Amino acid sequence: MLNPTEQDERNYLEEIRERLARALSRMESRVREYSEELREKKQYIFENQSGLDDADRVAAGQSIDRMVNTGESAVARRRKLLKLVQSPYFGRIDFKPNKEEKETPVYIGLATFTDDAERVNYIFDWRAPISSLFYDFELGEAAYETLSGKISGEILLKRQYKIREGRMEFMIENSVSILDDVLQRELSKSADDKMKNIVATIQRDQNLVIRNETAPVMIIQGVAGSGKTSIALHRIAFLLYRFRDTIKANDILILSPNKVFADYISNVLPELGEEYIPETGMEELANVLLENKYPFQTFFQQVAALLEQPHPEFIQRIRFKSSFAFLSQLNKYFIHLENNSFRPMDLKVASVVVPFPFVIEKFRSWSRMPMGKRIPEVVKEVLQYVRNGVNRKLSGSEKAKVWELVPRMFNIRSTFDVYKGFYEWIGKPEMFRMMHGMKLEFADVFPLIYCKIRLEGIQNYDHIKHLLVDEMQDYTPVQYAVLSRVFKCRKTILGDVNQPVNPYSASSAEGIEEVFPQGEIVKLFRSYRSTWEITQFSLRISPNPDLVAMERHGEEPQALGFANAQEETDAIYIECLKFSNSVNQSMGIICKTQRQAQMLFEKLTAADQEKKLKIHLLTPDSTAFSSGIIVTTVHLSKGLEFDEVLVPFVSATNYKSDIDKRMLYIACTRAMHRLTLTYEQERSGFLA
Repeated sequence: MLNPTEQDERNYLEEIRERLARALSRMESRVREYSEELREKKQYIFENQSGLDDADRVAAGQSIDRMVNTGESAVARRRKLLKLVQSPYFGRIDFKPNKEEKETPVYIGLATFTDDAERVNYIFDWRAPISSLFYDFELGEAAYETLSGKISGEILLKRQYKIREGRMEFMIENSVSILDDVLQRELSKSADDKMKNIVATIQRDQNLVIRNETAPVMIIQGVAGSGKTSIALHRIAFLLYRFRDTIKANDILILSPNKVFADYISNVLPELGEEYIPETGMEELANVLLENKYPFQTFFQQVAALLEQPHPEFIQRIRFKSSFAFLSQLNKYFIHLENNSFRPMDLKVASVVVPFPFVIEKFRSWSRMPMGKRIPEVVKEVLQYVRNGVNRKLSGSEKAKVWELVPRMFNIRSTFDVYKGFYEWIGKPEMFRMMHGMKLEFADVFPLIYCKIRLEGIQNYDHIKHLLVDEMQDYTPVQYAVLSRVFKCRKTILGDVNQPVNPYSASSAEGIEEVFPQGEIVKLFRSYRSTWEITQFSLRISPNPDLVAMERHGEEPQALGFANAQEETDAIYIECLKFSNSVNQSMGIICKTQRQAQMLFEKLTAADQEKKLKIHLLTPDSTAFSSGIIVTTVHLSKGLEFDEVLVPFVSATNYKSDIDKRMLYIACTRAMHRLTLTYEQERSGFLA
C-alpha cells in the first residue's frame, strides 16, 4: 500500500500528464494549421505568379519565411511536449526565499512547461537558475544566482523520481544521498547504443562546470569514466539555453576524434531539447585549411605505425614536433624570415627614388598581417610615395613597374618550401621525411598549416561562437596554436592526460593552458563508469592516486590463459555466446591493432555458423555505433563504454611497451560491469 505522500505525488503526476496532453493536443492542432496555411500560401503564389509584381513576390516570400519559422518553432515545442509526456520531471525542491512567508514547490525536468492561461510554471527547465538548487544543496540554507542578483532562502523538502513512459517507478525522499541513490541505480543499468543525458544525476562539481558562463576557455581534465564528455555536452545545452538570443546550435562546432564517437554522442543534445550540432574531425579540418592540396597520413595510421612498426627515427620526429620547444622554434624562424627575406635595394620609378628603409618600414608596420599578404599593402604605400614625388597620377606602365619591383625585393617562397626550409635553418634536415607517394607524415600536417597561417593567412571560422574539443591529450601544442588562430571564439576543451593513444605527442592540461593562458582548468577525479573491481584492476595497470572510484561492486575481472591461439579464439567465442544469453546490451572486444581486430572478427564470424550472434567490426571508416558485440581497436573505442569488455591477446609479446601499457589501460576502462582478458602462453607483465 502506498503512503499518502507517494499517493499524492502519483495523483499530481496524473494531473500534470493531463495538462501536458491538452497542451500537446493544442500544439498539434497549431502545427497542422501552420502546415495548411503554408500550403495554401504556396498554392496561391503558384496560381497567381503572372499577376504578381516584384514587391508582391518579396512580400509573399517574407510571409512564407515567417510562417516557416513559426511552424518550426511549433514543431520544436511539440517535440519537447512529447518528451515531457513520457517523463515530465525527475526532481522537486520546496524552496522558501527569506523574504517570503511560504515555500514554493519547484518541479524540475528536461524542459519548461508553463500553463499560458494561468501563467503558472508547472515544470522548470533543469538549466533554469532556480534548478541549480537541486544540484548544489541539500536541506537547509541555500541560494541561487539570477540576472537581478542572488536569492537566498531555505530548502525544506527535496525529492527525486524515476518516471518512465508516464509511470512513476520510484520516489526518494529528503535523503542526503538522494543523488547517490539514483546514481547507483542509473549506473547499474545496461549501456545503450547512444550516450544518454545525465540531468537527473548531475553532481555538484559537474554542475559548476556545466553552468560556468564566464570562462573564455574551459579545460576539463577528467579521469576515465568521470563523465567529462557528457558534462561538456550538457554545458553546451546550458549555454544554448542561457544565451538563446545570441547563440544557436549552428554557431557551435564539436571537434570529435572519429565518426563512430560522433554518432555515439549524437543523441545527447536532441534528448535535451536542442538541435543537432555540427561536428568535424581534425583531419577534415586539416583538409579544408590546406585546401586538399597535400595528401597526408591520418592520426589513426600514425598510431597504427607506432604499434606495429615503432621505428626510433619515426618516434623521434613525432616527439620533436609535439613539444613546446618546436613551436617556439617555428616562431623564431618566422622572425628570422621577417628580418631576412628581402634583398636591400632602392626603387626608382618615374624619376622618384623610393629608399629601401621606407619599404622595409612599411613591410614591418603590417606585422599583424601574414607575410605574403603584406606585399600588396607595401605596393600601395610605394605607389603613394611615388605619386607624391611626381605630383601627378601614375601611368599604367609605372604602376606595373612598382608591382613588379616590390615583390622582387621579398624572397617569400611557397608555404611548403618555407616549412621544409625550417629544418635546414635549425640544422635538422633529417627531421622532415615525406612518406611513400609524396604523403606528409601526420606530425607535419599542423606545422605546415601553422606556416600557411603565418605566410598566407587562412580561412577563419568567425561564424563559430563556441568550439568543443574532445580528447585534448591527443593534440599537440602546434595543433592548439592553429585552433587558437582559426577559432577566435570561446572553447571547452576536455580529455584525460592518462589516456593518450600516442604518448609521444600527448598534451597535459597545464600545457594546453600555455597556449590558452586565459583558460580555466577544472579537474574531475571521481569515476562513475566502472565497478569498483574493474577500476581497481585498471589502476594496477596504470596507477592514478587522484582517481576516486565509485563504490559500486560487481564481478572481479578475469585474466584467462590458453596454450595456443585456437584455444584462445574458441574461448572468446564462448564468452560471446554467454553475453548473448545475458541481460547485457553491449560487449566490446577491444584489440590493440586494426589487423588483430580484422583477424579476430573473421574467425568469430566463421565460428558463428548458425548466426546466433550480432557481431560488428568497427574500422576507421565506420560512421555508426550499435549495440551487440563490437570488435574494435583501443583507438576507436576511446570515449565509448560497454556493459562487458573482453581484451584479447594480452600476452607478454603483444603488450610490452609504454604505449602498449596505455592502450591496455584505456581498453580496460571502457567496461561498466564485466571485464575479461585473454592471452596465449605467457601473459603480459602489466597483468602481474
